[in-house]
Amino acid sequence: MAPALSIMLRSYSPTDPGPGGWQPLFDRAGAADDAGVDRLFVSDHVAFGERMDEYARPEVGGQEGGRQPTGPDGHWLEPLTVLTALSSVTTRVRLATGILLAALRRPAVLAKTAATIDALSGGRLDLGVGVGWQREEYEAAGLNFDERGRLLDHTLAVCQTLWRDAPARFESEDLTFERIHQFPHPVQPGGVPIWVSGTVNKRVLERIVRFGSGWIPWGPAEQDPATWIPRVHEALASAGRDVNGFQVAGRLPVVLDRDGDLDVGATMDRVPPLVEAGVTDFRAFVRLPSERAAAADRLAGIVEAFRGAVSS
Repeated sequence: MAPALSIMLRSYSPTDPGPGGWQPLFDRAGAADDAGVDRLFVSDHVAFGERMDEYARPEVGGQEGGRQPTGPDGHWLEPLTVLTALSSVTTRVRLATGILLAALRRPAVLAKTAATIDALSGGRLDLGVGVGWQREEYEAAGLNFDERGRLLDHTLAVCQTLWRDAPARFESEDLTFERIHQFPHPVQPGGVPIWVSGTVNKRVLERIVRFGSGWIPWGPAEQDPATWIPRVHEALASAGRDVNGFQVAGRLPVVLDRDGDLDVGATMDRVPPLVEAGVTDFRAFVRLPSERAAAADRLAGIVEAFRGAVSS
């Protein structure tokens, strides 16, 4: 499995971008598709409270020293809707959430939505999921923030059951159904790949082992993946799962030049050790020209350098 290069698309804006203001999403997605980027990912917020500083609290799921890119009045597009739209203007690049607050969606409806995107895109969807950090977001959805981990597990279990079985049967303390048919199933065998986000703890490891095709490190693990990837691999192996083919996301360690632009050569020098450590999906946050052809040229150079770095 060759390491992949992923690009984040900003599906949010600090203020209303106005008429036509979301067109850069389509232009950059098209440029990435043209340039050979492997994956595009977008983020998720359904609603905001006003305690934005909670994002900097690791104990509630935030990132130490982190800061949200908008205030509570920022404009955030719903990510699955965004990926549906982007699937119509791309042909080969994979489409991902990084991350989706899956527990905020009704499980059967999320299963249908994800399967639909996978069918319409020709099997290009990856579902990155996590619990989030914001109590008010769960409260607005009528859900208990303190049970967010259990709710996520329940949601994923229902989705995978509906993607796999026909007729489907499911039983839990929250939900029971039998002889349920939901088609189309995802194009991808076994259903849409689920990438579990989180730091390395007992609950997250259990979630990865049970549901995960991949892992999106968070917290200390995001800063030092080489230390923590073996822990995840050990948990998978102990559960009898094959580590080969398991995906691990990691930030592309960007180096800037004196003008604040991406120093491609210096950046790619940092890639091989992370490949050796087990990172399979390098996620880049790069500034791009606004014009599609120029953005495609810029990305093509990054893709070429990345391919050279991972094959060296």
